Amino acid sequence: MCLTLGSVTRELRLDLGRSSREDVGEARGSERCIVSVIGGHYDAPHLARVAANFAALTPLSFLARAAAVYPDKLAVIDGDARYSYGEIYARCRRLADALQRRGIGPGDTVAVLAPNIPALLEAHYGVPMAGAVLNALNTRLDARSVAFILGHGQAKLLIADREFGPVVKAALAELGRPLPLVEIGDGQHADTLGGTLYETFLGEGDPAFDWPRPLDEWAPITLNYTSGTTGNPKGVVYHHRGAFLNALGNAITFGLDRHSVYLWTLPMFHCNGWTYTWAVTAVAGTHVCLRRVDPAAIFGLIEKHRVTNLCGAPIVLNLLAHAPEAVKRRFDHIVEVATGGAAPPSAVIRAMEEMGFRVTHLYGLTESYGPSTVCAWQEAWEGLPIDERAGRMARQGVASLTLGGQRVVDPAMADVPADGVTLGELVLRSNTLMRGYLKNPRATAEAFAEGWFHTGDLAVMHPDGYVEIKDRAKDIIISGGENISSLEVEEALYRHPHIMEAAVVAGPDPKWGESPCAFVSLTPNAPPLSAADIIAWCRANLAHYKVPRTVVFGPLPKTSTGKVQKFDLRDRAKELAS
Repeated sequence: MCLTLGSVTRELRLDLGRSSREDVGEARGSERCIVSVIGGHYDAPHLARVAANFAALTPLSFLARAAAVYPDKLAVIDGDARYSYGEIYARCRRLADALQRRGIGPGDTVAVLAPNIPALLEAHYGVPMAGAVLNALNTRLDARSVAFILGHGQAKLLIADREFGPVVKAALAELGRPLPLVEIGDGQHADTLGGTLYETFLGEGDPAFDWPRPLDEWAPITLNYTSGTTGNPKGVVYHHRGAFLNALGNAITFGLDRHSVYLWTLPMFHCNGWTYTWAVTAVAGTHVCLRRVDPAAIFGLIEKHRVTNLCGAPIVLNLLAHAPEAVKRRFDHIVEVATGGAAPPSAVIRAMEEMGFRVTHLYGLTESYGPSTVCAWQEAWEGLPIDERAGRMARQGVASLTLGGQRVVDPAMADVPADGVTLGELVLRSNTLMRGYLKNPRATAEAFAEGWFHTGDLAVMHPDGYVEIKDRAKDIIISGGENISSLEVEEALYRHPHIMEAAVVAGPDPKWGESPCAFVSLTPNAPPLSAADIIAWCRANLAHYKVPRTVVFGPLPKTSTGKVQKFDLRDRAKELAS
């Protein structure tokens, strides 16, 4: 027999008669299940799980608590608009009831295409309060991609901001089936999309709606799609339990409390805002909405509302560090900044610190609800020179508070030595991992092979237990039999005072097989620079076999989530070599 969590785990028959209990939980082949073997007097019926001692974990409870404890506290700022927690809770309940009145319930998908505005934040509560699954759409996608996601996720209703009117109309035409539409007026675009106005839709619902709590914390809460850089994106299914735990872990890691003021520089559509859509509410902090990333607006809002925390990709830090002096501000309080993706170079860290920001480097994936690993600060780093300190801060770090575990393993799934040199794949195991890929059992099985989630990222384990990502498996450069980390070469390029962005890929080399090809964009105030100048800089900062043979200047192509499209750059590198 096999005791499982939730309704979807496959029953696997295990030999529970084995002498060692260490084997319990391991299934034949690569599948595993969770088995409860307590034994003895702890198996007594009166110690069983019952309604009084078990409640399914859900981040929806955060809003209910915040409204009960701090009903009048400022919850959301959006331009001149202000909403208390009592008001936001009532609006979310209206949304949930209105959805149910339209026939939407458990197992149904509700898609939302909107920037970081109150309606999208409300959808993170109102949609699952109706029992449905929220699909927050990437606002940078084209109509064809939006249509694919609406079809693949089987959306039953679309809530869309008028700012994206042309994309919405084209996507619905591409979809080829009727889809109920609720539209949000942005105050600038007067053209209607032909749907029900959002505020009118809320008016259909009851502010005292008694929303049904999920009975199963394994139930789906949101659906997020990967970038899909080499094909159709995959639908990543989140569950209530993972959202609850990751949100609490992020709140603790980032030092959030009821005095926190969180600025929404990170898209809410991206891993549900790394679960900060729920984390900020969990501590009854204040959400400051931001329709689009603009340095002048960011500096202004930080100053006006004394923002304490914000998150963003490295490009956001770059924008702030290289913003015109006329819009920059110096703050009399520390602003905590969490960034993920490529490690911020020392020059950016220095510039951010001088302006009053403190940077924390995170790592995660869509499949891990955003952050799974944090470069936990050590007091011993405080007095280090900036370059050395930045090197420590650039590592991805240790498992976050709620991550079950992370390892760096070889192809046989054995741990690599913690020497900071030996490459292996980073694998994760946690309650804060996706249920799987929607309608894609093969990809799900591959991702969870051997009982661990395979990130596809190559890393080393340092003696102090900190992980450092060296490259994606597909991005490693093999030159004359030697492995070259593209991230290492990029870090050297980022240290150049006039390089704003850099990406390195493998280019064909007639002698060595492959050699690094660098693509760079320069800062606005950069003097004229040649490829020879950049190569000379790299020679002074890298082993010579790691130095790029080719340097290309210009803007870097990016995916809809701001990631550099390395597959595009690899094609360009091949063209340059031909």
